[in-house]
Amino acid sequence: MSYDKLASAESVTKTVAALKNNGFNPIVVSTKEEALAKIKELIPAGASVMNGSSQTLSQIGFVDYLKAGQHGWNNLHEAVLKETDEGKKAELRKQSSLSDFYLGSAHALSEGGELVIASASGSQLPHLVFTSQNIILVIGSQKIAPTLEESIKRLREYVFPLENNRMKEVGMGGSIMAKILILEKEPAFMGRSFNIILVNESLGF
Repeated sequence: MSYDKLASAESVTKTVAALKNNGFNPIVVSTKEEALAKIKELIPAGASVMNGSSQTLSQIGFVDYLKAGQHGWNNLHEAVLKETDEGKKAELRKQSSLSDFYLGSAHALSEGGELVIASASGSQLPHLVFTSQNIILVIGSQKIAPTLEESIKRLREYVFPLENNRMKEVGMGGSIMAKILILEKEPAFMGRSFNIILVNESLGF
């Protein structure tokens, strides 16, 4: 199958229904501009915000908007990046796992409403599985795969080689896929808001 082709309307509809059934809150938008506008709508002033490294967040303009500092949020990522002491930086990163909002993307999404996310360090995983009360993942519809098995295959055979090459190009020596997270459901008893902004554009890998 083609891993960079936008999902059909039928596939998106099926995925949205499955996400709802699994306890997630899917929000379908047509453009990256609409995705950024929806993020601004979801996060109130004064909220603490942490985000993972994400090509998708960069492409929709979120990273530039965050850096501009006109949002009224407590930007925890900025504090981490500004810290020069490695010990203090590591501690700030741990503390950031308690952010009110966490933003990122996923590497694949199945039509069964299952999310697949890989990580080298695992720093974003506490947010996703437990610590952050509000999650916002922005996902281009080309990342939809028919099954969970195909989603994992997409990650291994398509996403990782591209990310590995990207990391080499920026002088980081490549990437590693150390940890893989599969989010199948968001239980109601957690009391969290888990938003999936599904964009009808090709975003990220």
